[in-house]
Amino acid sequence: MKVYKTNEIKNFTLLGNGGSGKTTFSEAILFEGGIVKRRGDIASKNTVSDNREIEHAQEGSIFSTVLYAEWNGKKLNFIDTPGADDFIGGAVSSMYATDLAIMLLNSQNGVEVGTESHWREANRMHKPLIFVVNHLDHDKSNFDKTIEEVRNNLTPKAVIVQYPVNVGPEFDAVIDLLKMKMLKWSKDGGKAQELDIPASEADKAEELQNSLMEAAAESDEELMEIFFEKETLTEEEMRKGIKQGLAKRDLFPIFCISARQNYGVQRVMDFISNAAPSPDEVVCSIQPEDQEIVCDPSGKLSMFVFKNTIEQHLGEVLYFRVVSGTLKEGVDLINQSNSAKERLSQIFVVAGKSRTKVAELYAGDLGATVKLKDTKTNHTLAEKAADWVYSTMAFPPSKFRVAIKALSESDDEKLGEVLHKIAEEDPTVRLEYSKELKQLILHGQGEYHINLMVKWQLENTYKLESEFLPPRIPYRETITKGAQASYRHKKQSGGAGQFGEVHLYIDPFEEGKPDPTEVKISGKDQKLSVRDKQQFDMPWGGKLVYYNCIVGGVIDARFMPAILKGIMEKMEQGPLTGCYARDIRVAVYDGKMHPVDSNEISFKLAGAKAFSEAFKNAGPKIMEPVYDVEIRVPSEKMGDVMSDLQGRRAVIQGMENQGRYEILKTRMPLAEMSKYSTVLSSITSGRATFNMKFNEYSPIPFDVQDELLKAYAAEQNDD
Repeated sequence: MKVYKTNEIKNFTLLGNGGSGKTTFSEAILFEGGIVKRRGDIASKNTVSDNREIEHAQEGSIFSTVLYAEWNGKKLNFIDTPGADDFIGGAVSSMYATDLAIMLLNSQNGVEVGTESHWREANRMHKPLIFVVNHLDHDKSNFDKTIEEVRNNLTPKAVIVQYPVNVGPEFDAVIDLLKMKMLKWSKDGGKAQELDIPASEADKAEELQNSLMEAAAESDEELMEIFFEKETLTEEEMRKGIKQGLAKRDLFPIFCISARQNYGVQRVMDFISNAAPSPDEVVCSIQPEDQEIVCDPSGKLSMFVFKNTIEQHLGEVLYFRVVSGTLKEGVDLINQSNSAKERLSQIFVVAGKSRTKVAELYAGDLGATVKLKDTKTNHTLAEKAADWVYSTMAFPPSKFRVAIKALSESDDEKLGEVLHKIAEEDPTVRLEYSKELKQLILHGQGEYHINLMVKWQLENTYKLESEFLPPRIPYRETITKGAQASYRHKKQSGGAGQFGEVHLYIDPFEEGKPDPTEVKISGKDQKLSVRDKQQFDMPWGGKLVYYNCIVGGVIDARFMPAILKGIMEKMEQGPLTGCYARDIRVAVYDGKMHPVDSNEISFKLAGAKAFSEAFKNAGPKIMEPVYDVEIRVPSEKMGDVMSDLQGRRAVIQGMENQGRYEILKTRMPLAEMSKYSTVLSSITSGRATFNMKFNEYSPIPFDVQDELLKAYAAEQNDD
């Protein structure tokens, strides 16, 4: 295969809602680019992308697929991505690796949920973008309505480069405003016949071409002067203006195709090869924080791993972008993310599962390698002299959480290994073992996401039986007033016994509160002499302040750390619900020892028991995690969403209008957000989205606290 130079490479991502035709469009590009001899189709389960068993079962994309084609002396690297919002991670990682986005629109449905989701991510990453209106050969297609929705809901800068002549089952021609010709296809598709524009379309074509000229001229001062002077631009001048406007996101060209019929695909490929930015004309999305790396094939060699897959008979395949320098087969590199040394004994260009071995790749190119030891997604590989690390990819935060466990305890270790593999392939699946909750927690983009990406693969690919459970809530326990308690631990069993007695006083910690020098114990004032004070920031938030107020040596100083250890253990497993305790001051002021039987374990147990008893008498309060939740709701669904929130103890913080959507800002307890992504999707037909961010721990209502205490007591009795 030919080795392509940096200025001969075009990298783009295919975006769009599920059903917009990305996979079919990919097949047409691969066919026209000579990579496949026959176009596959989804129904026959023989497409180059969507090549996994799970994708055949779902009849849609679940993973992104790296592909390439050769066209007009250029190499077109492109990535087919899933359209469902639950699998947004594939679209995000693909855009980090590429320089352009192509948004496919289903002309039957216009702007859909996945369209909006992908558009927001492309905006966030400031990607140049081309709209391609597909399915124009269907009887329910509506080109004009689709364009209206694009301009109203996505961007007013969308500019028509082509429009269809005969939308519907007879579709076979478009008016191309750059060429000012009618392009007409035979039933075989492929190359179009260029014809003069029919008289019936002349006025419309001229009007739309003027709009295109104006948009092209606005991207360049010189072109603007020419346009003002001559009131027209040549085809070459328009191309120049469109290319500049596209790169700066000042305009978004619109093309027309039928991917199924292979109408218009060559024209889009022509435009990409001529007008899309090459890697050396844009700034890569994954720059280091403190410098900008130039895409120069003669520079220091560095590359970024943006994706990995695990293939049954091959192992891990890593997909990368050569950001600078020239990569050659057999090179030794340093993993700048963890200092590991790696040898790239083989490098490939890939089209789905088809890999073509190459000797070298220039800066800006995409490739793959296998059998690296310590390199994963988001890692930087570079020669020793290139001492920078590329920024890691930022993915949308999780919206759904669920606990998981193997049905058989003997599968626990295997389950952990498999879940880590799944999370490596899809970074929006996040795995967390919560020591506090004693659960393995999965985080994802939604219930559908976790059911497919995890549950389906566990059962069908890895043959592992598991169950999903409601995740426990990480409550916090604290107190609201002071209380005293004492406890004597005494145990005799033949030889040396155990004895330790601890008297302590606890009260709430508040910043700036004076040390406890006089407290009420059993209704009487008692003075405390603070001999030592230790303050601890708890790993889970909040503080513990520990006072040694022992006088007269009633407890030996060597036992004080043991008492603290017992208190710490009860802070870690709170007396009320077993959750972490926080923001408490403890003063140990009295106790007793035995000259023979006292030891550290005795005082540790006595301290823990005394703390637990005092805690229950100190106006104990359970705190719950509360999140700031921002919900993007279609205006007509606002009432339904508000009604649902009322039953979730949500507090509305404000709202603002954003086109046909309302942005609803609310504060909601985590306990009320179980499967919220599923419910919200059901209420709004999948059109609403939300993000959530931890805000604070807040006291829970008394009735909710009573229910929690009863449930915990019952659980302890069962154990």
